[in-house]
Amino acid sequence: MQKLIVLGAGESGVGAGHLGKVKGWEVFLSDKGSIKEKYKNVLTNLEIEFEEGKHTSEKILQADLIVKSPGIPEDIPLVVEAREKGIKVVSEIEFAAKYSKAKLIGITGSNGKTTTATLTQHILKNAGLNSVLAGNIGNSMAAEIAKGNDPDFFVLELSSFQLDGMVKTKLDIAVLLNITEDHLDRYQYVFQNYIDSKFRIIQNQKANDAFIYCADDEVIQKQMEGLELTQKLFPFSLKTQVQQGAEISNNQLNIKVNQINCTMSIQNLALQGKHNIYNSMAAGVAARILEIRKDVIRDSLSDFESIEHRLETVVTVYGVDYINDSKATNINSTWYALETIDKKIVWIVGGVDKGNDYSILAEIVKEKVKAIVCLGKDNAKIIEAFKGDIETIVEANNMTEAVGYSYQLASKDEVVLLSPACASFDLFDNYEDRGRQFKEAVRSL
Repeated sequence: MQKLIVLGAGESGVGAGHLGKVKGWEVFLSDKGSIKEKYKNVLTNLEIEFEEGKHTSEKILQADLIVKSPGIPEDIPLVVEAREKGIKVVSEIEFAAKYSKAKLIGITGSNGKTTTATLTQHILKNAGLNSVLAGNIGNSMAAEIAKGNDPDFFVLELSSFQLDGMVKTKLDIAVLLNITEDHLDRYQYVFQNYIDSKFRIIQNQKANDAFIYCADDEVIQKQMEGLELTQKLFPFSLKTQVQQGAEISNNQLNIKVNQINCTMSIQNLALQGKHNIYNSMAAGVAARILEIRKDVIRDSLSDFESIEHRLETVVTVYGVDYINDSKATNINSTWYALETIDKKIVWIVGGVDKGNDYSILAEIVKEKVKAIVCLGKDNAKIIEAFKGDIETIVEANNMTEAVGYSYQLASKDEVVLLSPACASFDLFDNYEDRGRQFKEAVRSL
């Protein structure tokens, strides 16, 4: 019996262990931190051996295959040693894809991938297609297959960390939304390393596969200049006209695939703002490649409800709108949020800095932000970046305090925006925990 070692006991790790057990592997799961009770219960019920609080290297290095959770860096000594011994180390997606016959739609980008993946799934479901949303969005592809659910289509939100662990997996449709500096702490602070990681989404594609990409993104365009691409290309753009893909003309969204046009007014899109038009374009092109009817696409793009923690309006208190954008974990995502709002803003920002260059936000912050509430253990970099432009900058130790300061600083017809531009792990379990604490604090006002 072959030995499968799973590193990390989160959603993807436990899913991989489950699938390994179903497929006849001898499975051992190891997590250097503590394992959540719900995952311990799953592992115990499946009779999967596990350890927490340590990695027993002697046992791990006996593996025939290691599935590494995305949050574990590639360069930790244990992973390096495993590779030196000739042990393959892959992601949960790579492992799961071996056991699936589904067509794979993979979506990545520094920003917008959760919205675009969810929107794509929304269209496919409305079209009556048998599809499942999985990947970085929180659902394990491996767990779905282990439960006997191998659909016709998997819509996969893919982070750069997941792509790093994909070697042989081929995506039938690959979507690349944008590339901006993010996670540089995981890529030796070399932007090109991160770019190369994102472009792994098109590895292994063949002539009949599709690559949907933003033609307005200068980083993507520059990277493509050095590549010989044989797959079908579907650019989308707000600035130029395209032969195939998606474009804007006279305030009309025009999706063009295989000489068939699907047109609708951008005013009818459920998701507004420039970044969301891009997301709608990408999802619409993917749907047309699958030959989904135009009326289904138009209806789906019109009635889609925004995802939790992404520019989510929570409540209005004394004329002040409170908006939860906790999913904004990088500079570019926060820029989009600030750009979308047309009122004065009290901005809650901060967390674990991933190599952020706040100068990118300087102009828009000066224009739109009234006051800043810093929410993180180390706010020095944020304060230094904006102290010359924003008169009021305060620091909060927790979410309740941050919302309390915001309540005092905001006036009628203004907005309190939680858009941290940072990871959440200094004060919160994850961005969802951060967003939910924000909503609880706001609703208690």
